[in-house]
Amino acid sequence: MHADTTTFAESVVALHADTVAVLAGWEPTSTAAAEARDRTLALLAAGPVAMTRAHRPGHVTASVLIGDATGERLLFCLHGKFGQWVQLGGHCEPTDRTLAGAALREATEESGIAGLRIDPVPIDVDIHPVPCQGGSFHHDVRFAVVAPAGAVEQVSDESEALGWFPPDRLPTPRLDGVDQLLAPGLARLRRGLLRPAP
Repeated sequence: MHADTTTFAESVVALHADTVAVLAGWEPTSTAAAEARDRTLALLAAGPVAMTRAHRPGHVTASVLIGDATGERLLFCLHGKFGQWVQLGGHCEPTDRTLAGAALREATEESGIAGLRIDPVPIDVDIHPVPCQGGSFHHDVRFAVVAPAGAVEQVSDESEALGWFPPDRLPTPRLDGVDQLLAPGLARLRRGLLRPAP
């Protein structure tokens, strides 16, 4: 039992340190993202607890904008609790050592797609209220991800549906905050930062 507790504590400390380093060195992609980044760094001053749901003032989450291998479609999920279309992602877990790793784990679990590739530089940060702990805030750090050619998604327990959509024909209703990640996410995907080297 003690070994498990130590492992959990060490993991959260490592995840916290990685998150602080990533955000402190990040060049925000918008004015809103800059403000959210600064507020998230202030939240992280509370220490590793800010990475967990136990932190009532708010906690860091990780999500992704998934593009297909052609760059022509984006994957979204119809969230089971909210009844709206959102990007994939969620809470950090005790096994996560990096924020990009947490985002990639969530993307893989929620999409059912193996072989996803993530750019470890965030594309956006957004803060929004959530019902966790009776009322809290998600400080959501977003990343760009590319699915391998021929990827077939599988709906998880957290989603009602998954769907690929062209960027100019996204589904509605969408959760607030989704549109903010589109421009920086598409720019990152279109620059080819995630394409394999020749």
